[in-house]
Amino acid sequence: MSNQVLISPEVLVPRLGEQLVEAGLLTPEQLKQALAYQKQCTAQGKPILLGNAIVELGFLDRPTLDRAVTEQILRLRAALEDANRHLEKRVQQRTAELEEALRKLSELNQLKANFVANVSHELRTPLTHIRGYLELMQTQTLGPLTTDQAKAIEVSLQAASRLQNLIEDLILFSLAARGEMTLTLKTVNLRQILEGIAPHVRAKAENRQITFQEKIAPQVTFVKADQEKIRWVLTHLLDNAIKFTPAGGQVWLDVSKDPASDSIVNILVADTGIGIPPERIQEIFEPFHQLDGSPTRRYGGTGLGLALVREIVEAHSAQINVQSEVNQGTRVSFSLLAAKGDETT
Repeated sequence: MSNQVLISPEVLVPRLGEQLVEAGLLTPEQLKQALAYQKQCTAQGKPILLGNAIVELGFLDRPTLDRAVTEQILRLRAALEDANRHLEKRVQQRTAELEEALRKLSELNQLKANFVANVSHELRTPLTHIRGYLELMQTQTLGPLTTDQAKAIEVSLQAASRLQNLIEDLILFSLAARGEMTLTLKTVNLRQILEGIAPHVRAKAENRQITFQEKIAPQVTFVKADQEKIRWVLTHLLDNAIKFTPAGGQVWLDVSKDPASDSIVNILVADTGIGIPPERIQEIFEPFHQLDGSPTRRYGGTGLGLALVREIVEAHSAQINVQSEVNQGTRVSFSLLAAKGDETT
């Protein structure tokens, strides 16, 4: 009996006794007696609601108690409805504020993308002229060069190449940010793409005293992809791996058919470099973001490369995966659809 739940409208009214005292229907002394009587009944194994105790003691009759309980329930319901209306209004206001903030953020992102695109295009033309004249000077078309002059021209051309790569990255980023990046998906020879970029990667690795290894499964040849953009992705991932791997380290490329499906080609770029804290991996995909944001950071760059890599890979209906540990290296992988050599679309 002591565990039985008592069902009555009274249970919907919190602090009933205080409400009756405030309404002038009960004196504080009568409430005290009713509470003592309720406690006594409960101790005897006969739990009783406070309202019933008040009625049994003759302090109120049942109709008066029921009316007081009903009035209090109606007041509570009205208060709840008012609170709900206020909450709904506040939610609507907050939603409108968030929508306005999102609209302004979208406008700012659009302005930023437009600015980056305009500046990049304006820089591209004069840089082309600079490179052109530097190449003419390097080939001594404009006259003979001393050893020191030839060295200076070589350094200048390297700097111009870095600047050109930066400008191309900025243009690609602006297209992606504005939703204007398009893919030309067709059957491409992945093996030829890899063979084309391998000499550049190998030379860069040797220059930094890093071992570069590549393993391309014999059955991998054709994939469905945008040739230029996938070439850019692979080049950037390999350059990035070399960039963050100290001398004596290793960088490798592994391309293979997925063991679960012959229609999938898995691509892995791995290194034994400085690694990334696991909790910060997602940060590397944020545009213009550097994990080391200090002015004296050891590794340069704009922070655009991996953001663009993800944009391009996801545009191929794939997902880029990163596994890394500090001082243990990094593994970056994604997949492409395999294709037959006679497919053209």
